Amino acid sequence: MKKIWMVVIGVAVMVLAVVGVTGCSSEGATFTGGSLELKGSLSGQQEGIWVNGNGKVYAVPDVAILQLGIESQETTVAEAQSKAQQAMSDVMKALEAQGIAEKDIQTQYFNIQRVTRWDNDKQQEIVIGFRVTNMVTAKIRDVNKAGAVIDAVAVAGGDLTRIDSIGFTVDDPSEYYAQAREMAVTDAAAKAKQLADAAGVRLGKLTYISESSYVPGPIYRQDMIEKVAAAPAVETPVSPGEMEITNIVQLVYAIEQ
Repeated sequence: MKKIWMVVIGVAVMVLAVVGVTGCSSEGATFTGGSLELKGSLSGQQEGIWVNGNGKVYAVPDVAILQLGIESQETTVAEAQSKAQQAMSDVMKALEAQGIAEKDIQTQYFNIQRVTRWDNDKQQEIVIGFRVTNMVTAKIRDVNKAGAVIDAVAVAGGDLTRIDSIGFTVDDPSEYYAQAREMAVTDAAAKAKQLADAAGVRLGKLTYISESSYVPGPIYRQDMIEKVAAAPAVETPVSPGEMEITNIVQLVYAIEQ
């Protein structure tokens, strides 16, 4: 038995001796002569000066997005749908007469829904009618005509007209993107220089750039619904205001030794 243990111990010593001579390493650590030497690595850490820059410009919207449609409620589906179809046809003709192209009109929502009420005698919901809703979005490429379009739709659809909201956007924001981008890069570069000066180091070459831009979607305003309930005596006033276009960049500079 003692001989067997001596053989096992001898083999283990030989294995350790081989490891001590040849060495065994893993990331961040090295074994030499049976000792462990730790080596730190900065490869996975952020190096240099990292800064964010912001650029912001304001644009006057040149497109209005109108959400409108028809809602009809009758005792039968057939009657409700028939009235909705006729009213929607009149609305579409009114949009066409205002110069809205077919490609700029898109159906967003169509629904046929039962209308019920609670019957205390029967202790259950009973159907009292059906509601047909047909909503579209219309892109008005001349913002100055938005008020006239709203009025024309209100007249065409009559009491069945529904105008949910109006929004404004920029059809081609590329020019504003470019302006905001230049402002963001200038802002980031100035921040990097200030950081380097404050830290007493020299700013090296630019090693990394990334950007993200933001143009808000159409900003819808719902305060116009009540204003177009009846045919207005004068054109509905519409003010597009301004919209904000933002660009954010991230720059990374090396630190010169």
